[in-house]
Amino acid sequence: MKSVKIVWAVLAAAAGLWLATTQADAQATPQAGVSQELRKAADAGDGNAMYNIGFLYDDGKGVAQDYQQAMAWYLKAADAGNADAMNNIGLLYANGQGVAADDQQAMAWYRKAADAGEAMAMYNIGLLYANGQGVAPDAHQAMAWYHKAADAGDADAMYNIGLLYENGQGVAQDGQQAMAWFHKAANAGDADAMYNIGLLYANGQGVPQDYQQAMAWYRKAADAGDAGAMWGIGLLYASGQGVAADDQQAMAWYRKAADAGDAGAMFNIGFLYSHGQGVPQDYQQAMAWYLKAANAGYAGAMFNIGLLYANGHGVAQDYQQAMAWFRKAADAGIAEAMCSIGFLYGTGHGVPQDYQQAMAWYLKAADAGNADAMNNIGFLYANGYGVAKDYQQAKTWYRKAADAGDENAKKCLAELGAQ
Repeated sequence: MKSVKIVWAVLAAAAGLWLATTQADAQATPQAGVSQELRKAADAGDGNAMYNIGFLYDDGKGVAQDYQQAMAWYLKAADAGNADAMNNIGLLYANGQGVAADDQQAMAWYRKAADAGEAMAMYNIGLLYANGQGVAPDAHQAMAWYHKAADAGDADAMYNIGLLYENGQGVAQDGQQAMAWFHKAANAGDADAMYNIGLLYANGQGVPQDYQQAMAWYRKAADAGDAGAMWGIGLLYASGQGVAADDQQAMAWYRKAADAGDAGAMFNIGFLYSHGQGVPQDYQQAMAWYLKAANAGYAGAMFNIGLLYANGHGVAQDYQQAMAWFRKAADAGIAEAMCSIGFLYGTGHGVPQDYQQAMAWYLKAADAGNADAMNNIGFLYANGYGVAKDYQQAKTWYRKAADAGDENAKKCLAELGAQ
């Protein structure tokens, strides 16, 4: 599920409002500076003209981008009562552009704009409460301000209300309410909402599970440029849910999503190359795509890069590189990576053999629910590696692993039972 949109999403919306009235002039005179007509109108006290000059400097349209100049003109426009300018002053403070970042100043200016009826400012106040920026985190306040913005027609606010219902933040978790608000946002053209409607259908949250509906909504969102939806379409083709399984179609959609910056899609392309699904098996291509995903912050890719180094697939076998990548993945919370670090310590691959370190990492992985780690803890106790030999502890850990579905642990339990 996608996270709440960042503040800059609103600036893009503000840009859309301005472009609706001045885009033709901006396109006709690229890098031509502020027009004499606009400057005259601003000098004559026209608040909209002051705002538009501020936006030119803010966005670098027709002039060199200059946030300090943007702030100066927005302040003039705000003094003339322009609510868009008040909101954008808040944005500059929120992002530390042209001024030192100051969430409290951002909040103050958003409130002025909201009092003047600016829906995007109401949305931005909701964001600050949701993220605890300049105020204590307060999901109830976030919801209240999103409702005000939604009532004023803001699609982003409708979407975020849906997210709060989906996650049970500030309200009881309610998939049906989430779906209702995502539909409102989708009807207002919000691609993220279209994607999330598809996601709710795919997961059966708030609606009966329906992969064909999921596909239909993912396609709407993909047509609107949503990378997550492109990834979702690829996933449905890969799993044969709602459509006939087709790894080549999955690859095609993953590539579209990857081109749009989706790290999960980059990872999935690597996975298909690694397993030869829809393409010839190619570990070097797998490594290249996993690296792209890892550089974009995708922790699963970091773990898989470690596996490629550990197994010498597509690269020379290198346990030290494997350990380095497993640590990155473990720091990001990947339990399998924690277990793999334990294994390298237990076997002395890439590091001096150290059963106590192995035990420490297996325990971390087991706490995160990894059944292999539970099994391996049982093995250490059963053999007295790094700990005193203790068959009762071994049985306890083998049982935990068996309950989590580890077949080897079931065999080990049976062997201990015979002793």
